[in-house]
Amino acid sequence: MTTKTCIIVALAMLGCSSHLYATPNTATLTHPEAGNWQNHGRTYSEQRFSPLEQINRETVAELGLQWSLATGTTRGLEATPLVSDGVMYLSTTWSRVLAVDAVTGKLLWKFDPQVPGAIGRNACCDVVNRGVALWEDKVFVGTLDGRLIALDQKTGRIVWSVQTTDPDKPYTITGAPRVVRGKVIVGNGGAEYGVRGYFGAFDAATGAALWRFYTVPGSAHGPVEHAELDIARRTWPTNARWETGLGGTVWDAFAYDPELNLLYVGVGNSSLYNRKLRSPGGGDNLFLASILAVNPDNGRLVWHYQTTPAEAWDYTATQHMILAELNIFGEPRKVLMQAPKNGFFYVLDRKTGELISAENYVPVNWASHVDLETGRPVETGRGDWSEEMSFVSPGPFGGHNWHPMAFSPKTGFVYIPTIHMIYPYHPDPDFKYNPSTWNTGEDWDALGASTNGIQLNFCSPTRLTAWHPIEQKQMWQIPFDSMVNAGVLATAGDLIFQGTSDGQLVAYADDSGERLWSQNVGVGIMAPPITFAVDGVQYVSVLAGLGGAQGAIANPLKQANYGQLLTFTLGGKAQPPTAQSIEREVDVPQTALSAEAIRAGGKLFHIHCARCHGLAAAGSGVIPDLRTSSADVHSNWRAIVLDGILEGRGMASFADVLTAEESQQVHAYVIKQAVNSTSWGTQILQKAADAVCIPADWLAF
Repeated sequence: MTTKTCIIVALAMLGCSSHLYATPNTATLTHPEAGNWQNHGRTYSEQRFSPLEQINRETVAELGLQWSLATGTTRGLEATPLVSDGVMYLSTTWSRVLAVDAVTGKLLWKFDPQVPGAIGRNACCDVVNRGVALWEDKVFVGTLDGRLIALDQKTGRIVWSVQTTDPDKPYTITGAPRVVRGKVIVGNGGAEYGVRGYFGAFDAATGAALWRFYTVPGSAHGPVEHAELDIARRTWPTNARWETGLGGTVWDAFAYDPELNLLYVGVGNSSLYNRKLRSPGGGDNLFLASILAVNPDNGRLVWHYQTTPAEAWDYTATQHMILAELNIFGEPRKVLMQAPKNGFFYVLDRKTGELISAENYVPVNWASHVDLETGRPVETGRGDWSEEMSFVSPGPFGGHNWHPMAFSPKTGFVYIPTIHMIYPYHPDPDFKYNPSTWNTGEDWDALGASTNGIQLNFCSPTRLTAWHPIEQKQMWQIPFDSMVNAGVLATAGDLIFQGTSDGQLVAYADDSGERLWSQNVGVGIMAPPITFAVDGVQYVSVLAGLGGAQGAIANPLKQANYGQLLTFTLGGKAQPPTAQSIEREVDVPQTALSAEAIRAGGKLFHIHCARCHGLAAAGSGVIPDLRTSSADVHSNWRAIVLDGILEGRGMASFADVLTAEESQQVHAYVIKQAVNSTSWGTQILQKAADAVCIPADWLAF
């Protein structure tokens, strides 16, 4: 085929193109061409380091926008775009997939899996998707309703689709699949609602299920699906809350070592955070909050390391893992590095799982240190909230969340989007398991009342932290006043790229953190940038659009959240999108309900609504801040909440858990919070000055 001839029907849909459509495989994903970005972390090692250096410290001042493409979204964009031979593939909200000409920004095809809007109720942390996978001639995406879909790379048409979860249970998929040796690896989320975690492999050619690994046992005495669960079950008491599924979902984080043929998997949190409710008889509760090394050919466990035994704080180990070779005590070691939520940075031998080192990379008070002999954290007791409220650091957002970190072999530093906060965990004395809502064991009503929706943060609650993994110490740090952090890119041009929640894409010097360049793009950024090259020209791309757990409930919008895909190059002259203000028609009706009914409504609100609309109804605006509801919303409250008239937009009916009277009580509580709000205008903002600002070393050891 020549560049002048379009003889394939599929290419006719795209227009004549010189794109050859690479066929990613083990070799290209292990050692990719410098210009491509075909895997989630660029290579199987997930370092997010590019050898491209056309854009460097000397030339970055010339960087400008080449093109932008409106995604048509207003919710969180978290995906890492993939680029293969000049075509970019990415996912957006509701698990939609786009293919775009990476040089011009022209949309080539789009795919909408038509996820039912009601599924949004099952998504703990927004209707996001973190990306697709490429293998040979297919594009793979996991959908919010639990499907794994293979698309034709050239046309976007479905090749096969399989349901990977029980559709009658509140499972979701938000993470990016990986493809290893012709097997598509995918996990799922839903632990907060009460599901049993697992991940599995599917044949890339046909979609046939090949193996499944459950991360927690299914019962105290029944048969186990695979031998590893015999190990796990010994760490659970017989009186554990088996009906909750126990959690342990694998909602993000995979890495692969082709030489060792080991797939590394991060396991998530428990179904009940409160360990005394979940596991009254004690135990480490394997494989919660663990790193697993498995053989991808058969799914059998080779080794495991548990970062947080008997975890009780949503301390997932699903955070980004990086494989590298480090010089440890004068000897080269093949290591795995992770900065999970619990606040400690881990360096493990990736062949054996041996703990090499661990130090806290953010202030921590639940444990004093990690014992290098036993590999276990030494708890202080200050994290025990099983009987009474306790301030714990890190909080449930963790010291590092889903936002990918990066490693530069040039500096030897890991660049971590860190979170610095405390959190008041409140035990719920009246907890009852309810499969239709969150089941953490927390008293969210007490939490909302104690904070009135204002976050308790360290000063500068998010930062970009350069960490030395051998010396286990901070090298430099950039503070931010936002609750939303962003993913990171490292390049051979001696640069670190990261976005900000106020709509800046920034380039820093990798050795010092000096700010060298920035561009205002008009929309907040939390997704990780990538870089690629076509015909000898280097580009940097990133998705812009806030959301996710932090963006949806903890970081009020300061500008409209119209999603954008943006691509920059040296000499780019395109005009970036202009930041648009938020304007709402605000109406605050009166309520005739009693103070007692309003208090009841507040409790119901925190059980069913706060996870999306914010504590004390103080939402961010990504998902509507109900205090700014229009007259139309108030007059149609019952139809929205009980009849589900906005289900197509993600607001499902709650008629299964709320009566008409209870819906009125929730409405009355929202009205009360609107009346009490003191920050009015076209939007409601909680500025950094409104938060309780605590010095970063207040809880540190």
